[in-house]
Amino acid sequence: MKEVILIRFGEIFLKGKNYMFFENTLFKNIQRRLRGVNLKLTRTEGRFIVENFNLDDKQQIISSIKNIFGVVSISVAREIESNINGIVDAIKNIKINNQTFKVEVKRADKKFPVKSPELERKLGGIILDNNKTSKVDVHNPQKVVFVEIRQNKKTYVYYDKIECLGGMPVGTAGEGMLLLSGGIDSPVAGFMMAKRGLKISAIHFHSYPYTSEQAKQKVITLANIIKNYTGDIRLYIVPFTKIQEEIHKNCDDEFMVTIVRRFMMEIADKVAKSNNCNSLITGENLGQVASQTVEGITSTNKMAQNLVVFRPLIAFDKVEIARIAEKIGTYETSILPYEDCCSVFLPKRPSTHPSLDKVKKNEEHLNREFLINDAINNIEILDIKL
Repeated sequence: MKEVILIRFGEIFLKGKNYMFFENTLFKNIQRRLRGVNLKLTRTEGRFIVENFNLDDKQQIISSIKNIFGVVSISVAREIESNINGIVDAIKNIKINNQTFKVEVKRADKKFPVKSPELERKLGGIILDNNKTSKVDVHNPQKVVFVEIRQNKKTYVYYDKIECLGGMPVGTAGEGMLLLSGGIDSPVAGFMMAKRGLKISAIHFHSYPYTSEQAKQKVITLANIIKNYTGDIRLYIVPFTKIQEEIHKNCDDEFMVTIVRRFMMEIADKVAKSNNCNSLITGENLGQVASQTVEGITSTNKMAQNLVVFRPLIAFDKVEIARIAEKIGTYETSILPYEDCCSVFLPKRPSTHPSLDKVKKNEEHLNREFLINDAINNIEILDIKL
């Protein structure tokens, strides 16, 4: 008898003929996350199993697996040989004092000679005999004793299921480029799209000296936090000062915010396309600020000519977004008082319903191609690794 960790995955069972691609990707993601820890990761039908680990590493292993998208739940279990005597011996050692309980048997190995209901009654009786103060309650028990008889000829006995993030394995839906600001929204947007299987890269627009080095470091810190969910992130830091100065000098105040967003989207689109990303991700939320009206978003969207733009937060309110940010650990960093480039040269009355024709007319005063190429040619690239 030895202690192991059972790993369950859910949604990928729905993938039909592509099922093994999703399972193999999840298996590799778990291997990558647990690299450096001495253990063995194996698989049986419908489960991954962590075994041969040092008990001192158990909590570290559990904490790491909990953050992996695609994993539904995990359990610390005792592994025994799948024979009736071995299972009975394991059940005899269970102590349940002054609690109600039930036994739940999952007989994945249909060749096992005793069917689930019969085995549940037998094992429940043994527990009652050895725990005189306990009682059976099949409807609302205080403790459930789970017994899984798997196809690998092993049986696993455990009490608890630790809920995990679920979702799809990162890397099964391609790669997305996240427009990562220093605010609350964009890290949450990246988290949510990674949960649907996108591998995440990120791009940040930095307007030094109008924005500080602390603002840049804040974004690097945010990338380091969300990498715990998304895996390794390549972060592209775009020098944006010259573009914003030219917009401020040559364009009408009311359209400056929209034009800034259009430049960001076009640069992100080009950088993403040239680095094998198949989508863009923003933290935009309808009506939250002047640039996030229907007209503003439509104007910005015109600049993403190569890729689809995902906006997972589009219908969320700020409280909902902040709640997720707190859960994933980005909130406290996001509210640090270091402003990003969106606050540079901010007009008093930005247009909330910008006319696309007027926006384009303003942009004629700018050497767009030169400004974009100059910014892209001077990008700083950081690899944020687990």
